[in-house]
Amino acid sequence: MENVLGGPLQECGLDPVTGFTRSGSCEVTVDDVGVHGICAVMTEDFLDHQYWIGNDLLTPRAAWGFPGLRPGDRWCVVADRWVQAERDLRAAPVVLASTHVSVLQLVPLSLLQRYAVDVPDDLSGLAQG
Repeated sequence: MENVLGGPLQECGLDPVTGFTRSGSCEVTVDDVGVHGICAVMTEDFLDHQYWIGNDLLTPRAAWGFPGLRPGDRWCVVADRWVQAERDLRAAPVVLASTHVSVLQLVPLSLLQRYAVDVPDDLSGLAQG
C-alpha cells in the first residue's frame, strides 16, 4: 500500500483502532465506497463540524466497536467529509505518510500539504501532484 507521498502507507492509529478495515491503517479497499483514506488528527473544531453536518464522531457506538473520538486522536476520515470541512475552514491536520494514495483522485496533494503535520526532512517528494 502506498501513501500520498509515494512511500509505504504508515499506520494512522491504534488507540483507538482506526481504518475502514479497523487495521490501524487508512487502507482503501474496493468495499470502502466512502474512501476512508485521510489520516487526520482530530481537533475540537473538526469534531464539532462533523457533528454539525450529521457525521457524529463524538458518541461511542459499542455495536460498531467505535469508542467516540476526542481531540488528538488520529482517525481515518472520509475524503469528501474532510474536503467539506476544509471548505468550511474547519479541516483537521493531515498525516501525509498515513494517508492512502487513492485520496489523490479526490483531493489534490497541494491541499493536503497545507494541513500536513508530518512534513518530511527531504521535501523533494512533495513536488508530486
